[in-house]
Amino acid sequence: MHTGLCDRFGIDYPIFVFTPSEKVAAAVSRAGGMGVLGCVRFNHPDDLESVLCWMDDNTEGRPYGVDVVMPAKIPTEGSAVDIDKLIPQAHRDFVAKTLADLGVPPLPDDEARSEGTLGWLHSIARSHVEVALKHPIKLIANALGSPPKDVIDQAHGAGIAVAALAGSAKHAQRHVDNGVDVVVAQGHEAGGHTGEIGSMVLWPEICDTVGDRTAVLAAGGIGTGRQVAAALALGASGVWMGSAFLTAAEYDLGVRSGDGPSVIQQALLAATSSDTVRRRIYSGKPARLLKSRWTDAWDADAAPEPLPMPLQNVLVSEAHQRMGRSADPTAVAMPVGQVVGRMNEIRPVADIIAELVSGFESATRRLDDIRDS
Repeated sequence: MHTGLCDRFGIDYPIFVFTPSEKVAAAVSRAGGMGVLGCVRFNHPDDLESVLCWMDDNTEGRPYGVDVVMPAKIPTEGSAVDIDKLIPQAHRDFVAKTLADLGVPPLPDDEARSEGTLGWLHSIARSHVEVALKHPIKLIANALGSPPKDVIDQAHGAGIAVAALAGSAKHAQRHVDNGVDVVVAQGHEAGGHTGEIGSMVLWPEICDTVGDRTAVLAAGGIGTGRQVAAALALGASGVWMGSAFLTAAEYDLGVRSGDGPSVIQQALLAATSSDTVRRRIYSGKPARLLKSRWTDAWDADAAPEPLPMPLQNVLVSEAHQRMGRSADPTAVAMPVGQVVGRMNEIRPVADIIAELVSGFESATRRLDDIRDS
């Protein structure tokens, strides 16, 4: 499992893993892939600075990257207080009633309430880039497509590659025209923000459109080495994964009771590949989530329409915090792809990577046998 991206980034395997957990990201890099730390959860630059210092100390000199959420066009945005005032009281009442109906307890009095993921804001995302460029990162990925040109130029000036997610060949073409170095072709099956086109259709479309100008990573529905082999067979230079590492032993976000899995991991372990929905209720943009009693409540006739980004996330942020701290895995809010049906045990990152590699080798040997027969 070796492509040109391995030489370009100094990694053993062309496996790029997006994760909000620095412990998972560091473990992926140590195991020979490229850990890409999601920055959107950091509302304050000092918090990201502290975590990236930890990454520097725990990646054994192996390369890693960061993922930001930055629109190409600079929006008008006010202060956190201004944003808060834009949320209708009827939406707040609906969230409060839903949490009560689900039996989700309030947060402890001594725990700070989440103020919302302000990393959706352009100004905060720019601060993430500024902080990241002070560290030995090798990649800046943008979850909302091409970053602004000055950000791309700034990264290139520091010798850092830029990646952008695309849900169509048209988007991929635009990214390359804007100077993006790596296009992440993310199919409909993926967790989080994702488009309408399935992976088996999207990957070759994007590879045929821009593959002669830039590297393409396949994303959406990848959880086994066989699927990695399929992605490379369809023209990709590597894979971009995320969901499959939410049940990694190193994943440290969410509250555990004792040494067992967190309530969110319990929900993921119990799910099948049909237990996801694509809704705007997480951030205001269409995102694939685990189906739960929370998502069912938003599907009910009495539910209000989700608010646009970033208002929806500010609205539901404390609710997410409360559900993550509850003991009920049927009432959670978690982005995850359809590959969740294969996430059936808690395993160390190194074991997940090793199984991807061995599964890839088995798949390619099988194809060799078919070709030679």
